[in-house]
Amino acid sequence: MLSGGYDRNPISEDTLGGRISLAREIMGMSLEEAVCNLGVLMETWSAWECDRDMPRANRLTMMAGLLGVSPSWLLTGIGTGPVERRPDNPAELLRAFRQTSQEVANLSRRMQGIADALAHRQEVEQDETAA
Repeated sequence: MLSGGYDRNPISEDTLGGRISLAREIMGMSLEEAVCNLGVLMETWSAWECDRDMPRANRLTMMAGLLGVSPSWLLTGIGTGPVERRPDNPAELLRAFRQTSQEVANLSRRMQGIADALAHRQEVEQDETAA
């Protein structure tokens, strides 16, 4: 435990953007829902989650309420963080399963694209070395 009674954990040591993203995902809120509920542009929210920009204090406070966390947790990782919401009905469980499956498929495609790019890069370097 840290002084003040706060546990130290890797989630708390994440960036502001990482904590925003984590809290949104734990709430089961899509990016589109978050943007609509907070009344900001998709690009704005994405910039916050990617640590390219920071929300102003009033937006941060509204976001904390929306995500069910304290503003101090969003800023520092200390305070009331997200509590995982467990789906309890079959339709919600199926929706969560499908959403997670889609995310896994998207990550798999992204990883394959990276692997293909690396393989291509290696081929180019080998051709240049052989020439």
